[in-house]
Amino acid sequence: MQPVVTVGLDGSPESLAAARWAADEAEKRRLSLRLLHAWPLLAPEPTRVPSEVDQNYGAKRLVHTARAEIRARHPALPVVADLVADDAQDALLRAASESEMLVLGSRGLEPAESYFMGDVSMPVVARAARPVVLVRAESRENGPPPASARRLVVALKLRGPCDDLLDFSFRTAAARGVPLLAVHGRSAPLHARVPWGVDHAVAEEITGDARERLSRALHPWREKYPWVEVTDSVVLTSPAEAVVRTAEGAALLVVGRRKHRPGLGSRLGPVAQAAIHHGHCPVAVVPHD
Repeated sequence: MQPVVTVGLDGSPESLAAARWAADEAEKRRLSLRLLHAWPLLAPEPTRVPSEVDQNYGAKRLVHTARAEIRARHPALPVVADLVADDAQDALLRAASESEMLVLGSRGLEPAESYFMGDVSMPVVARAARPVVLVRAESRENGPPPASARRLVVALKLRGPCDDLLDFSFRTAAARGVPLLAVHGRSAPLHARVPWGVDHAVAEEITGDARERLSRALHPWREKYPWVEVTDSVVLTSPAEAVVRTAEGAALLVVGRRKHRPGLGSRLGPVAQAAIHHGHCPVAVVPHD
């Protein structure tokens, strides 16, 4: 299969926002876009029947409407419509394994809106073989974006390899022509806490060590992508809080997820959970070893 960006459609405003985001990304990466709609009750393709008796009319219209909008915005972008008679979760996981990335709409997990996100998208994010990007439906008509919206933020733990996250982040920043901010959050140990905050000497020691490790992790990627402007930040707070706060208004937040191991339950770590629950920008969850 040709390299492709796949977006899952369900007709919601969030999935249409995801389709727009995916089209922009596919065009920047010079890839094709696949519009996927999965429904277990999809009937076998009828031959020459009017729309009022075509059981698949609604599914076809959903995909065709999205394709028409995408083609109007991106006339040169190759777009493929794909209707699948399968469970949505299974279809999306299969599509993720066949794609450069899978893009889904996100409802932000507000209590009254969490059913669909929890029922389909979260298990897909936790088990997908390739990066999954979650996009919220937000108005683009609120004036020019803030300066932070012209940068990509990647969250790094600095424990174990992070090449998969950095590869995705640098390639995306290069394709978009935006700067990259690498952020590492670290909670101060109990012995460093004083009534007015954190002991200055301990804080300097902790941040100095983290900056050195962050610099080492970024060095080979800075050499590989010398045209990408890169900055780094070490924040003395919980990693989840640091990531959500730093990524406010960013173009994209990239977080990692340990790859699913057979026999173990699939789950997301606290940083990925915080990004999905509380981040307002698109969030890319990248599986890694």
